[in-house]
Amino acid sequence: MEISCASSTGDLIPLVVILGPTAVGKSEVALKLAEQFDGEIVSADSRLFYRGMDIGTAKPTQEQRLRVPHYLIDVADPDEVWSLALFQREAHKAIQGIYSRKHLPFLVGGTGQFLHSIIEGWSLPSVAPDPRLREVLAHWLNRLGALELHHKLAILDPRAAQAIDPSNVRRTIRALEVIFSSGRRFSDQKKRGLMRYNPLLLGLTCSRAELYRRIDERISSMISSGFMNEVKSLLERGYAPDLPTMSAIGYREVLAYIMGKITLDEAVSTMKHRTRVFVRRQANWFKLDDPRICWFQADGTAEDEMGKTIKLWLERIN
Repeated sequence: MEISCASSTGDLIPLVVILGPTAVGKSEVALKLAEQFDGEIVSADSRLFYRGMDIGTAKPTQEQRLRVPHYLIDVADPDEVWSLALFQREAHKAIQGIYSRKHLPFLVGGTGQFLHSIIEGWSLPSVAPDPRLREVLAHWLNRLGALELHHKLAILDPRAAQAIDPSNVRRTIRALEVIFSSGRRFSDQKKRGLMRYNPLLLGLTCSRAELYRRIDERISSMISSGFMNEVKSLLERGYAPDLPTMSAIGYREVLAYIMGKITLDEAVSTMKHRTRVFVRRQANWFKLDDPRICWFQADGTAEDEMGKTIKLWLERIN
């Protein structure tokens, strides 16, 4: 069922964008639509960059990736950092490559900042990394903790803080670094640059109660599918438990369980709570009253209705 819809126009590269909260079913719908429209998928989910982090991120399976080419999945090791700027560069490259092969590019994910950087053509801050300043900020982190450091950012730049998960200390530190280096708010420096695409924004949504049920079901499936062994394998391969990637939802809790700091029930409960908080933060990026987004209910009819919308859109722009 379509809730609202607006279309884009212009002589630009067509780009289908499938967005929405975690666990709403974006990957499955995108896969079927990409097959239907001879498309290829570019992931805009920051959790999927890292090799060996599969179960805890609900990464598309190898079988699914054989059905439709996927990009920006398994592109880094867990001890590497993929910044927004690097994602933006590689996403542009992947989308333009898909279009050059006369296939339809799909941008799919739930990381709002990453999606908006492509859709809106953000020109990112040009402030170079400052090792000495980062050392000071790292000292702040060790002394204050992630939540208090994020609170400092909220005082200086409320909009930036709203867009950054408090547990994502790397992004919090980067925002503070840009503010202190430039003397300007981080959120003011993400200006629109060159518009490259004609995007069709398709959103999947469902009731909050249903979404929470899907989240709980996904977490239970992760645990039964070997999530504990996945985290143990990462540790055995030498990845330190204090890496930023290991603080992601699920990985932090499983690490705490493995190290004997909490029970399994506590780990699962915390995973569910953190995921629900994350979903509420995602809603700041994907608003039901955003006129750019065609919204569909994730109730079994979305794939057909979204397919009809894509077909009409392609007929209109071709």
